[in-house]
Amino acid sequence: MARSDAHDVDVVVAGGGHNGLTAAAYLARAGRRVVVLERRHVVGGAAVTEELFPGFKYSVASYVVSLLRPEIIRDLELQRHGLEILPLESTFTPLPDGDYLMRWADHDLTRREIARHSPHDAEAYDEFGQLMLQMARAVKPILGMVPPDPGSLHPRELLRLGSLGRHMRNLGEKNLYALVKLLTMSAADFLDEWFEGELLKATMSASGIIGTFLGPRSPGTAYVLLHHYMGEIDGVFRAWGFARGGNGAVSQAIAGAARRWGAEIRTEAPVAQILLRNGEAIGVVLESGEEIRARTVVSGMDPRRTFLKLLPPDSLPPEFMDAVERYRTRGSSAKVNLALDALPEFTALAGKDVPRQGGVPPHLRGAVSVSPSLDYLERAYDDARQGEFSQRPYLDIIIPSLIDPGMAPPGKHVMSVFCQYAPYDLEGGWSDAQRQALGQTVVDTLAEYAPDLEKSILHCQVLTPWDLEETFGLTGGNIFQGELALQQLFFLRPVPGWAGYRTPIRNLFLCGSGTHPGGGVSGAPGRLAALTILGGRRE
Repeated sequence: MARSDAHDVDVVVAGGGHNGLTAAAYLARAGRRVVVLERRHVVGGAAVTEELFPGFKYSVASYVVSLLRPEIIRDLELQRHGLEILPLESTFTPLPDGDYLMRWADHDLTRREIARHSPHDAEAYDEFGQLMLQMARAVKPILGMVPPDPGSLHPRELLRLGSLGRHMRNLGEKNLYALVKLLTMSAADFLDEWFEGELLKATMSASGIIGTFLGPRSPGTAYVLLHHYMGEIDGVFRAWGFARGGNGAVSQAIAGAARRWGAEIRTEAPVAQILLRNGEAIGVVLESGEEIRARTVVSGMDPRRTFLKLLPPDSLPPEFMDAVERYRTRGSSAKVNLALDALPEFTALAGKDVPRQGGVPPHLRGAVSVSPSLDYLERAYDDARQGEFSQRPYLDIIIPSLIDPGMAPPGKHVMSVFCQYAPYDLEGGWSDAQRQALGQTVVDTLAEYAPDLEKSILHCQVLTPWDLEETFGLTGGNIFQGELALQQLFFLRPVPGWAGYRTPIRNLFLCGSGTHPGGGVSGAPGRLAALTILGGRRE
């Protein structure tokens, strides 16, 4: 193997996803010599913008912004590097019978709309919103905390446990009980305690199944609901937005910050192996055979890919490897990206006097949720449990070109469709025919609410969980680098005893979404990993 001393650095980051870039930016800001290695031609991992068809730009995989931590935006001065987040101000849920539910950023408008369906739910919505705001505020500090190891007597871990205990005690009895419920209940059961309207419960519970291999009535989905409820823009919780230029603009802004402080970022540089010497990481080997030596190696890849593919099998303790093997990465989500010749017309609003902004109905500037009932979502999950993709899937849709016209040619549009469920382990495997069938199922499902859609489609890209693994390195096609299940959260993520970004290999760290606090475009794992490295402590 060729070795290039010119590339010897303090830190090598394997994987240029947004978390790897975040870790690199913090480390470079602290004066470390950092090189980031990304196997694709573009950085960002699943948070990328690509021009799939001439003139049509897409947030190919991840497509909305909300969980990006405010401290990262502030510390890395991301606005200086071009980050601009445009708000998504509504969620429109159509029904097959022509009715619908609208939820707006304006609380009073939402309350009046809910009252149209259920006066009881309109009253409960206020109190529910206050509780979820308190829960989001209760969990927010934990998102910025390195998880303690409850099995360790190390003074550092005891201090962290004490800090966590004080935080939990200060929540108060009522909020503590509510948090435990959210951690353990199903989204459907939790919402049943508050609301009576099927449509409202369905469209809200949909946030609890995103990226999971669980149905809305499965225990654990209430936490995923909270995870998405913690979305925050400019200090406003439950706020979601779209990055001007697509989600790749988030990654490019972080990369710009990293470069500003001297980090080197290399694309088309896939890492084949992590170099070890006497149980210590000393660098990496690229697929080209080039070696890059470093004092610290940081992997932004998921835990299974890092430990099972980049390291010799006998380099880690057997019990640790057993835990990694059990780490669940079952993919359940697909993505369909459409280029449109015209905007869809939803029958639920046909003939209704809908106010327009610049000739465009406002419900198309937000999200469209195909989630008409809990039974509908549960049946979609039943299909996946049988090894098939959902015949009538849950769909979450946005039309970015209405928010950011630069995403499509004049008069044309791009539509982003998130689809649940599409199991990674599809019966018979993911062939081209199955991929095409999934795309057609998504279009047919949406056409039940917007019949003119199909004739407006110019181009279509379908990404199955298998494609997410092959293209973005997400093992099992799991969009969170591992399920957000209770046994894989906080000090159990990715495995018990190793939730603090360190690994059993000295000077090898993890910084991806497979570590606390998990998935979404948050940057939090990258930041916390960098701060752990900069702490300079060793076991």
